[in-house]
Amino acid sequence: MARPRQFDEDRAVEAAMRAFWDAGYEATSTADLCTATGLGRSSIYNTFASKHDLFERALRRYTTGKNAELAEILDGEAPTRQKVRTLLRQAIEDARGCLVVNTLVELAPRDPVVAEMLRRDHDVRFAALTAAIESGIRAGEIDRGKDPQALARFVIATIAGMRVAARSGAARQELEQIAETALSAL
Repeated sequence: MARPRQFDEDRAVEAAMRAFWDAGYEATSTADLCTATGLGRSSIYNTFASKHDLFERALRRYTTGKNAELAEILDGEAPTRQKVRTLLRQAIEDARGCLVVNTLVELAPRDPVVAEMLRRDHDVRFAALTAAIESGIRAGEIDRGKDPQALARFVIATIAGMRVAARSGAARQELEQIAETALSAL
């Protein structure tokens, strides 16, 4: 008879997510995952089948959480420009960068499963930002001559670039300048 699991699977995925976020997929060894989760190698492989399976679950957890944060901001009562400012401020505050951006660079070009997960995540963010910007245009907060899809793409690319810059050690003042320049495009 198999022994029952003696750990919280959600907590293990959260810990693995943080390990992957800090070091990336390739640089995170099974030993690193054991240390991060507090689990033994056999528990990890019996529960998650493979490092890749655990990574997919960690990435899904990350994107789900980040998209919930995005929805909360964009569905709020603040003016659209303030909503975008809040998103840009988040990129300034998080010097760790972004697991999605890191994965886009490291893994997506050669991993079709991960690339598809990231494409779906992008589609969610793009649709939410486009809708918020369209709302801002209707409310007169954003110039009616602006293309909402182009602005949504610009905001997504700016945030990704800021997260790469933050991870690379950009000074807070530099990131604030990028954010203010991006806001002027609205």
